[in-house]
Amino acid sequence: MALDSVTKEIQASAEAQIARIQKEQADEIKAINEQADAQIADMKKTQDKRVAEAKETLARQERSSAELESKKLVLSKKKEILAEAFESALAELEAMPADKKLAYYKAMVASAKNIIPEPVAFMSDKDKFTATDLGVKSVKKDPSISSGLLLQSKDGKFEVDMQFRVLLQNIWDSNLKQLSDILFG
Repeated sequence: MALDSVTKEIQASAEAQIARIQKEQADEIKAINEQADAQIADMKKTQDKRVAEAKETLARQERSSAELESKKLVLSKKKEILAEAFESALAELEAMPADKKLAYYKAMVASAKNIIPEPVAFMSDKDKFTATDLGVKSVKKDPSISSGLLLQSKDGKFEVDMQFRVLLQNIWDSNLKQLSDILFG
């Protein structure tokens, strides 16, 4: 019986050690799980923060892109309106009555005579003014001129471009800011 009692003692001791080891393992597994859960929670929190930042960045980029596209459309429309206004003003100049056009042409010649004393006038085929009407040496027709005058010295060294398109473009360019403010507030 002594052997039975020693065997039972060894078995009880082994079972106690097994129970202690199992408890230690369970505690260790619990600690590892808790640590892993904490790390997972931190990683999830970090990822959620990154996702939220990425969403916000994308939303900002989309808004900026939409605003830029909107500004482009508005600017394009404004440019279109300005071009229409320019063409309308030019059409009005080109369609003015002959007597008014002659008065403008005479003023152009008078102004150019400071640079070119006896100019040769180049003008549109549509205009029917003579050299005497304008007060120039001679008049030549040029199909590339739609309205206004191109005044040139006899030797061709000096030229004053007073075509309506050129004059209007110069005025337009120097006053574009004011024109834009008037048209678009």
